[in-house]
Amino acid sequence: MPFILAKKIEMTQTFNQEGNAVPVTLLQAGPCVVLQTKTKEKDGYEAIQLGFLQKIKHLKKTDNKKPFKHIKEFKVNLKEQLAEKIDLGNEFRVDIFKEGDIVQVAGISKGKGFQGGVKRWGFKGRNQTHGVKHEHRTLGSVGATGPARVLKGKKMPGRAGFQRKVVKNLKVIKIDKENNILALKGAVPGRRGTLIEISSRQY
Repeated sequence: MPFILAKKIEMTQTFNQEGNAVPVTLLQAGPCVVLQTKTKEKDGYEAIQLGFLQKIKHLKKTDNKKPFKHIKEFKVNLKEQLAEKIDLGNEFRVDIFKEGDIVQVAGISKGKGFQGGVKRWGFKGRNQTHGVKHEHRTLGSVGATGPARVLKGKKMPGRAGFQRKVVKNLKVIKIDKENNILALKGAVPGRRGTLIEISSRQY
C-alpha cells in the first residue's frame, strides 16, 4: 500500500488527450524519511512513521538526524510489497505512485470561523413573507416542551470548518519526479500549505 505525506501547493488545470480541461491540485509529495517502524511484538500494532519537511528533532536512531516539521504514522502490514523500503533513513518519493493510480487523501479543511446554522449546516431558513421580521436565517425551534432543554447533538451555530476530511477515489493525472510534484484530479481539503496524507488504501 503506497503512502506519502505532501503539502498542498495550489489548484490549476491541465488538458487531456481529447483537449478537455481537467481541474487538478498540485501537491509537493515527499521526500519523506522513515523514522521508525512499529511492530506487534513491541508496540502492539504495525506501522511506519514518516518525517516530512525537516524542522523538528526526532529519533536519534536514524542516520538522517535533520529535524522534521511533520511526523505521521501509517498503519501497514510490514510484510507487504513496501517491506524493502522501511529501513530507517530510507526515503519515500513521489515515484511510489504512477499516473492513473486511484488514491485517497486526508487533510484539515479550511476554517470558516463562527457561522450560523444556514451556512454551517445548510438550513433553509424561515419564510420571507409578512410576519417574519428579522428572522430569515434563524434556526427556529431548538427543543421540545417535554425535556425543557436543548438536547445534546443539536445542529446549532458554531465554528465551521477546520476538521479532518477524507476524499476518496482521486486519480493521479501527472507526476513530476524531479520536483516531487503530484497532480491529482479535483480538489483536496485545506488551504495552500496544508499537510496532506496520500495513500492508495480504498475502503
